[in-house]
Amino acid sequence: MTHEGHTVLQVPVPALEPFVRERHAFYDPGFVSEDPAFVHAHITALGPFLPAPTADDLDRVARVVASTPPFDVVLERIATFADGIIHLVPDPLRPFQDLTMRLFEAFPACPPYAGRYDEVLPHLTLDLRSADVSEESTRVALQHLLPVCCRADRLDLAWWQDGGCRLLGSWPLGG
Repeated sequence: MTHEGHTVLQVPVPALEPFVRERHAFYDPGFVSEDPAFVHAHITALGPFLPAPTADDLDRVARVVASTPPFDVVLERIATFADGIIHLVPDPLRPFQDLTMRLFEAFPACPPYAGRYDEVLPHLTLDLRSADVSEESTRVALQHLLPVCCRADRLDLAWWQDGGCRLLGSWPLGG
């Protein structure tokens, strides 16, 4: 993560907050938020987002979110991206992909993941592969929590910055 701040539109997953917050404390203690409303465990819907969204931008987000019904999701399958990011794959993927694409259509200047990838692969970041961390060790660490069955019912606008992570706004899915 860079030390410059940026905004992210994210779907919070509070059930995994203790684990994800602990991993942030291990890797990037400056990114552990003191804001009690901030949820580190999330699935990114669109990020990076606008650096300073206007009231009109926030209204546009609200319209997209209001027309997106809440949905159930299961997080159980652990996978690793080529860059070593160990993550959970949400099931189903489609509602997250649809939300991302609808937000991108509303904000074409904000391509998902800054346009670095050809495909939108929604995920919840858990850890980083290393000599001490693998998919298997992560699975063992999470065995008492998985599967996580939850409801995606809101979208948060989060500010991520070393020493300043906080919640900027939140909208319930489906209005």
